[in-house]
Amino acid sequence: MNKFKKLNFLNIFFFIILFLILSCAEENPVRIIRLAHGLDTSHSVHKAMLKADTILNILSEGKMKIKIYPNQQLGSERECLELLQIGSLDMTKVSGAVLENFAPKLKIFGLPFLFKDKTHFFKVLDGQIGKELLEESEKYWLKGIGFYDSGSRSFYTKNKPIEKPTDLKGLKIRVQESISAFQMVEQLGASPTPISWGELYTALQQGVVDGAENNPPSFYLSKHYEVCKYYSINEHTSIPDVLIVSTHFWNRLSDKEKEWLQKSIDQSIPFQRKLWKKSEKKSLEAVIKAGVKVVYPNKKIFQEATKAMYLNFKKDKRMSNLIDRIINEAN
Repeated sequence: MNKFKKLNFLNIFFFIILFLILSCAEENPVRIIRLAHGLDTSHSVHKAMLKADTILNILSEGKMKIKIYPNQQLGSERECLELLQIGSLDMTKVSGAVLENFAPKLKIFGLPFLFKDKTHFFKVLDGQIGKELLEESEKYWLKGIGFYDSGSRSFYTKNKPIEKPTDLKGLKIRVQESISAFQMVEQLGASPTPISWGELYTALQQGVVDGAENNPPSFYLSKHYEVCKYYSINEHTSIPDVLIVSTHFWNRLSDKEKEWLQKSIDQSIPFQRKLWKKSEKKSLEAVIKAGVKVVYPNKKIFQEATKAMYLNFKKDKRMSNLIDRIINEAN
């Protein structure tokens, strides 16, 4: 009987200790934020995400952590957005061009030669206009929380350099799933062809498309320079990368957790932009060394050839107002 009582007491004591441990765990769980993107781990965006995770760990005292899935492990940019919408993924990074399908005002970034220079570009992203654009997709369960730099996009091709718009005539050029990207390439005389980023290398190799358009680090890290030996830096558009959080996930966070996460992203942005600047220089040097012919065509010729896009955009009063506000920021 005494032995039974002793065992019973030990069992009760054990369950009390276990209950206290579990209670503490419930009060202080480590919240894991699942973040997926389609870029290589050597990309400045991935490194900035690692930086954000380090900052978040410090701010939250270990209560929050970002688990990153790079290289399209969880799908393309559009597929990741859809996972966010149903709450199966917490965060992702997408190009502003892809996001315009969910937030129409973001197609403004697809307007060629809109920004005077990098200072003008960052002034728009970091100011009131940028804040409004980040909020544009919330009704679709997608909340923007920051912009990473993605440089300027230029054409790269397999068989000849693009030195003037007429050089694009008859070519099939890969574009993102973006209405404005379609319009721009059509205006320049080429055939826009949407192909996912992960399938583009093979598409170039097999001649499905004659070329594509992107920034120097993406051209280099994707190894597209192995197929395309001409890079024409006309810098037609500056489209940022956008960090998106699912509103399903965001609404589960406490005010303090939201503050920690937002601060970690905010502090990772200048870090990413510095890395980006270095990576652009390094990437251009690397592709030139690999035998790519880099040309710098007259931008004004391309600007003139895409003027009709401004007329089309200005038919929409909201877009017309946005264009005027962005141009005024340069002054």
